[in-house]
Amino acid sequence: MVRKCKATDRESIYRIINDGALAYKGVIPGDCWHEPYMSLAELMREMKEMTFFGWEEEGRLLGVMAFQPVKDVTLIRHTYVLRDQQRRGIGSSLLSYAKGLVKTRLLVGTWSDATWAIRFYEKHGFRLLPHKDEFLRRYWNIPQRQIEASVALGFESR
Repeated sequence: MVRKCKATDRESIYRIINDGALAYKGVIPGDCWHEPYMSLAELMREMKEMTFFGWEEEGRLLGVMAFQPVKDVTLIRHTYVLRDQQRRGIGSSLLSYAKGLVKTRLLVGTWSDATWAIRFYEKHGFRLLPHKDEFLRRYWNIPQRQIEASVALGFESR
């Protein structure tokens, strides 16, 4: 089931993000990869700025998604599922939940070489945005190097 995450979930969220992010190791530019992919301090800052939802089974979080309203859109900031739990529909369930909850346009950024992530979002109705640099600069606060190595996708909510 999907539930809103609490501050007490931070260790589980940290584990899920860093385990799921291992899929990007060796795929994204080496100068953009670091271990852990997200530090606990960075996660704690982001938990103050965005809302995290998790997929829970038998009291255990298996996947997370965070989103953040920015200006006139909502950003999907993180979507990660434990590697041993992937391909079970957890990410799709989290995304469907977000699409049902949000009434603004949804945007997501991901690494351009992460073709599986792009396909995942496209399968769920997202489309690659032209002028992606403009979107990434307007709505995200990320380094120029990340903008160069990323794409932006959008979904028009109902």
